[in-house]
Amino acid sequence: MREFSLPALYEVPADGNLTDIVRRNAAQHPDVAVIARKVDGVWQDVTAAAFLAEVRSAAKGLIAAGIQPGDRVGLMSRTRYEWTLLDFAIWSAGAVTVPVYETSSPEQVQWILSDSGATACVVELPGHAAAVESVRERLPALKHVWQIEAGAVEELGRLGQDVTDETVEERSSLARADDPATIVYTSGTTGRPKGCVLTHRSFFAECGNVVERLRPLFRTGECSVLLFLPLAHVFGRLVQIAPMMAPIKLGCVPDIKNLTDELAAFRPTLILGVPRVFEKVYNSARAKAQADGKGKIFDRAADTAIAYSKALDTPSGPSFGLRLRHRVFDRLVYGKLRAVLGGRGEYAISGGAPLGERLGHFFRGIGFTVLEGYGLTESCAATAFNPWDRQKIGTVGQPLPGSVVRIADDGEVLLHGEHLFKEYWNNPAATAEALADGWFHTGDIGTLDEDGYLRITGRKKEIIVTAGGKNVAPAVIEDRIRAHPLVAECMVVGDGRPFVGALITLDEEFLGRWAAEHGKPAGSTAASLREDPDLLAAVQAAVDDGNAAVSKAESVRKFRILPSQFTEESGHLTPSLKLKRNVVAKDFADEIEAIYAK
Repeated sequence: MREFSLPALYEVPADGNLTDIVRRNAAQHPDVAVIARKVDGVWQDVTAAAFLAEVRSAAKGLIAAGIQPGDRVGLMSRTRYEWTLLDFAIWSAGAVTVPVYETSSPEQVQWILSDSGATACVVELPGHAAAVESVRERLPALKHVWQIEAGAVEELGRLGQDVTDETVEERSSLARADDPATIVYTSGTTGRPKGCVLTHRSFFAECGNVVERLRPLFRTGECSVLLFLPLAHVFGRLVQIAPMMAPIKLGCVPDIKNLTDELAAFRPTLILGVPRVFEKVYNSARAKAQADGKGKIFDRAADTAIAYSKALDTPSGPSFGLRLRHRVFDRLVYGKLRAVLGGRGEYAISGGAPLGERLGHFFRGIGFTVLEGYGLTESCAATAFNPWDRQKIGTVGQPLPGSVVRIADDGEVLLHGEHLFKEYWNNPAATAEALADGWFHTGDIGTLDEDGYLRITGRKKEIIVTAGGKNVAPAVIEDRIRAHPLVAECMVVGDGRPFVGALITLDEEFLGRWAAEHGKPAGSTAASLREDPDLLAAVQAAVDDGNAAVSKAESVRKFRILPSQFTEESGHLTPSLKLKRNVVAKDFADEIEAIYAK
């Protein structure tokens, strides 16, 4: 057993709540832009004083509508300014926010609103309103549904015109630090999602210590962050609340479809995202270079960036020749890549899945350091992250200051700290199992080095045991294979089988480019090319690269390219894009059998 901890850098208020943040910002930084909204495609700053006024106005409407202290209020929307506004308004009315993924099915909406006992729900689009309406007869506690695109914020403002500021102040101060702030329903790779109760204390401990440990990235009046993660996910909430605590300017966009344009317009100094975002940046840049006949130059530049980053971790540092090559490629390639990322940023924080060492070294080598972290819904997002001044690429960093990470005798990662969740809503049995002996049992397998840096090597429940008795952690090789631009998803199989195999889906965007470059018919799809020798060879190269990270017994011997992608709509991915392995295994049982057919 091994454990590591760091002293807290932030003192959690003894009895405050998250509404204190917006009031403090308005009092101490009234004219500082703490958030920005898009109006007719143009970013407009909102000062701390103006944001507080809008929060109060919406809170008055909720109070006038009969929302009581402790009531649960659903919030189903894409990431946008109004999500953050309403989140703080719900807290200011003394209520508890219950996020609902905007992609949720009516059945999922019904479960979350019913299980939480929500008395009201704010949705964004007509489709969201229709989903709620279709199950409303099974939601007897639900009294109100407001739609953002139909003027919900304005309606709440009119509704609360007769509610006084004093009433809002009284409601805002009711919640104590250990009261629920939100109930976040876990994505649920198996079974029904559990409602994870996160308190105001959880967010103070989490966001306060993140901001203080990464203070150079959160300089008030200088720094900004662009949020494009779903706010129904706890990582998105961290990205929302931490900038408010700093405070630095926060911008919200609904997705990453036009991320390059959004980055260029907003020009954030800090980006928080998931590995797929950074993989896309790299793969898109490489594909563009190849299309322009500069593929070899890009590859040499990438190799130089990686070598330069690795040399930074050696006592002697980069050699003179390497520094010279790096300077040349900085003018030719790296500067353009940094411009794609907004042109002002030097750091990003990545979570949600492993980033991969090669990609980590590449980005640090171009002058844009991606700090990898690790966390769960139950740990209020990050429970470990790489510090800005002492990064160890390949790890998920050191514990959140003020918390403890322990590695149990069986390798499971255990957590302790104020940032942890309080309970699973209406589920005492699951709570007791997860919080045994005062420690949260994550279900992840990991190691701690002598400096307290954590590596995650797999999930306890996902360990594959081959017929030969070899234990295989799928994450290591899956993440390496998935880093290839052609690969969208990879799922390793082999439990009870003679060797390890894999199911692979293809990235539709890059498949089209690959097909054109290799003379394949226009409109070729994964289904039409899955037996194509050239494509099989290209995917085999990705598999070979993945195999290089593991032992021979753990390596993928055979694979199958699937004709379609895993998606949330197909039921194979959770809203946070995690594989539902049992569903994939069931739906593609014939493909798995084909791997092992003689």
